[in-house]
Amino acid sequence: MTRVSIDLPEHFVFATEIPIYISHINYGHHLDNAALVGLVSEARVRFLKHLGYTELDVEGVGIVVADAALQYKSEAFHGEALVFEMAPAEFNKYGCDLVWRATDKASGREVARGKTGIIFFNYETRRPASVPAGFRTKTTRPA
Repeated sequence: MTRVSIDLPEHFVFATEIPIYISHINYGHHLDNAALVGLVSEARVRFLKHLGYTELDVEGVGIVVADAALQYKSEAFHGEALVFEMAPAEFNKYGCDLVWRATDKASGREVARGKTGIIFFNYETRRPASVPAGFRTKTTRPA
């Protein structure tokens, strides 16, 4: 079986710290895979808020998650704080990938990396919308 392999960008445009709570831990005593997806969603909401947006209003249109992939690099445990870094990549007419990396704040150990494909969506017409120019500008500026 071919393994998922995710390349990271040279530069992330956003970072946020999220603690791992006991509710994120599974019977193996490490971060549960479903909980990681939830933490990535929280990081995405924070990323959009940082830009002045919500998932329902990015320059007048919303977003929907079209697909997601992740690759584990190490375990994570209760009490650790994960730093999620995020950047857009692979823009197309209707969306892009939000590429992310999660690392343990204390050690710098990479826990996981992934990408979430988003599509911009007009919730009134229930149709895909073009990538808002303002979003592209705000997220592709050099640091």
